[in-house]
Amino acid sequence: MAVDELVKRLAKLDTCAVSDALDRLALRGSVVGLRPLSSQERIAGRAVTVKLKSKGSEESTRHLGTAAVEAADPGDVIVIDHRGRQDVAGWGGILSTAAKVKGVSGVVVDGACRDVDESRELGLPVFARTGVQITARGRIVEESTNEIIEIAGVVVAPGDLVIADGSGVVFVSAERAEEVISAAETIAAREAEMTKAVKEGHSVVEVMGRNYETMLSR
Repeated sequence: MAVDELVKRLAKLDTCAVSDALDRLALRGSVVGLRPLSSQERIAGRAVTVKLKSKGSEESTRHLGTAAVEAADPGDVIVIDHRGRQDVAGWGGILSTAAKVKGVSGVVVDGACRDVDESRELGLPVFARTGVQITARGRIVEESTNEIIEIAGVVVAPGDLVIADGSGVVFVSAERAEEVISAAETIAAREAEMTKAVKEGHSVVEVMGRNYETMLSR
């Protein structure tokens, strides 16, 4: 399998630089309220999407999330539209085991997940709104896999890029990925210069004052 150069470049950045790049380009992609539950490890990869919904009278034909795990390539990130629900899990421990075996980089859930300790022991990064012990069984069903979803107001398509770390989660559309990553690399390089100047003893007032406005405009 060919190396995904865009993912490789994205993985060298952080969510803050990518979010700043999106701001510079007047694009959406940063979401708030999702936090690392099982690991502080940074993840970056292509999105494999899942959409969940409340169970009505219909019977589920498969366990939620299983098709996404099967569809994922090593390095992918499973992204779950759980509609922000925090009262019932949209992901669990056996799924985390299967994802780890498949080589998935991590999981992002717009809502709650359970078996957080299990994911931590596996070393699988899971980002979600909260942890909860309540099962999806009889409450939640899968609506679709690898179709367009929405995460906290941000549209995410299969194959879009995802980066997540201790600061949050950011999505980058595949169509604008080269542009966004290039801008983020420029911002990160400039911040590295500023950090170096501060470490060398330059006044932080001077360093920040001279560079702050140019960070988002250059």
